[in-house]
Amino acid sequence: MRALGDAFHVVVPALPGYGFSDKPAAAGWGVERIAGAWAALMARLGHERYGAAGGDWGTSVSACLGRLDPGHVAGLLLVPPLVAPDPATFGDLTAQERAGLAAIERGERDSGYSLVHSTRPQTVGYGLVDSPAGLCAWIVEKLAAWMDCDGDPEAVLGRDGILDIVSMYWLTATAALAARLYWESWPHVHELFTTPGAFPVDVPVGGLVFKHDNPRPSRRWAERRFSDLRWWRELDRGGHFPALECPEVFVQELRAFFRLVRQSTTPGVARA
Repeated sequence: MRALGDAFHVVVPALPGYGFSDKPAAAGWGVERIAGAWAALMARLGHERYGAAGGDWGTSVSACLGRLDPGHVAGLLLVPPLVAPDPATFGDLTAQERAGLAAIERGERDSGYSLVHSTRPQTVGYGLVDSPAGLCAWIVEKLAAWMDCDGDPEAVLGRDGILDIVSMYWLTATAALAARLYWESWPHVHELFTTPGAFPVDVPVGGLVFKHDNPRPSRRWAERRFSDLRWWRELDRGGHFPALECPEVFVQELRAFFRLVRQSTTPGVARA
């Protein structure tokens, strides 16, 4: 895998237990172990240098990869970077930071699903792998709440696009396994959201913050955790799933960031 002109060779591994990935037979597959698997994958594919990009759980996996394998990671594009609000800034918050804090508060009122996933994933899992209507409701509610779609994901993805997502979980019977990642790694994410500078990362990082995503950190909050924050972009549209909602914008930002970091390297790109 080598960068040729403006093109990158992209590796798209599926998280263990998601989609067509293998199903873990035992506990222990948290974000740190998944990052280790990605590092081993890129080494076996022959890459001395590579970059990683991700959103949702892929943000945490990619950041862990930067901590685990800094000698080979050329850069990370995180959508968005996960960081805690910095109390040292609370006396002079920007309008964007105030909006970000308000969004976090709203998100906490909408976090019942994560508490279920992180404490009793197997219990809800039986229902999700047994009822296609229940699975569809569980997934579509989050699409409606988290996308830039005014509560109507069908307007952005189309009915077939939504059914593609639901069918991926239904036909592979992976909803329960996907929920288990919360049980494995929610303490890690909770620390990121509550402790400024937790789990510091020193490789080059780019941050993408979409207007309707949550969380929406500020650059100065992110700088507490990421010592080499080279790229920061706040987009005026898009929500939590930009690769689905506005793929052309996402790809443009992906290419721009890795053009920047490849000035000294020739990375492949592992996207979680």
